[in-house]
Amino acid sequence: MGEVLGVFAAVLSSALGGTSIGATRYLVGSIDPLAIGSFRFGIGFLLLLPLALLRGDRWPKRGDWAAAVALGILFFALFPILFNASLIFTTAARGALALSTLPLLSLVIGAALGAEALTWRKSVGVVIATLGVAVALLSDLTSAPSGAWRGDLLMMAAALCMALYGIWSKPLIRRSSPIAFTTMSMAAGAACLILLSSIHGSFAPVAGFGMPQWLGALYLGVFGAALTFYLWAFALERTTPTRVAISVTVNPITASLVGAWLLNEPLRWNLAAGIVAVFAGIWIATTAGKGRR
Repeated sequence: MGEVLGVFAAVLSSALGGTSIGATRYLVGSIDPLAIGSFRFGIGFLLLLPLALLRGDRWPKRGDWAAAVALGILFFALFPILFNASLIFTTAARGALALSTLPLLSLVIGAALGAEALTWRKSVGVVIATLGVAVALLSDLTSAPSGAWRGDLLMMAAALCMALYGIWSKPLIRRSSPIAFTTMSMAAGAACLILLSSIHGSFAPVAGFGMPQWLGALYLGVFGAALTFYLWAFALERTTPTRVAISVTVNPITASLVGAWLLNEPLRWNLAAGIVAVFAGIWIATTAGKGRR
């Protein structure tokens, strides 16, 4: 039951992440990636901190502080810089596909580090889910700006950061609690981003913000940071990094559905086929029998 809850939380986290791509694409035309990350994780930290204090959650022990801070900088500072910068050079569809290499990276790195077993069932599930993303985005992948490969590589580097965070943070989360660990890590990443943004002058365009820009930043902080990464940590506490990572293939699916709902973009056959393949891959990778596990 714990693993089922973990996988469900990961899928919900990735679904919210898909909606965050649209908000990021909107804001990237107004402020740079450093400032976007500062708003996203600064607001997220301010929301998670009182929640962790009110709940009386168990914080990471002193011996885990250095690791929590380092992982926070990796995931909540370097990851958003790479993620946001990639969307300057490539399209949301290509970026989503590049990010969908996360489960494959988690599977290979986790097996290499001995964090989890490499099984045929998980491997097949990862491949099917990733192919599902490619099918769902088939009509959007060919329309790319010049030099989009740079954005694709940046997004794959972001996926690598996410994979390493998922593998290395799992034991630390279990020794504390999902909210407290995420709050401490997010604080480290947000502080790093805010410092870099101040030095770089990234907050200067904020003076010209209108209501749409503020709403976009607030959405990223509440749903794209606080809720998304609490659910991600909740999932890592209960299941393996690969089973959590494969849920990221839901990300571009929800992004496409939101686009169809809000922007009246057409729903094509390939999106429906991709949705089926993604959820089939997730089911295969997360339902291995107890004996095989």
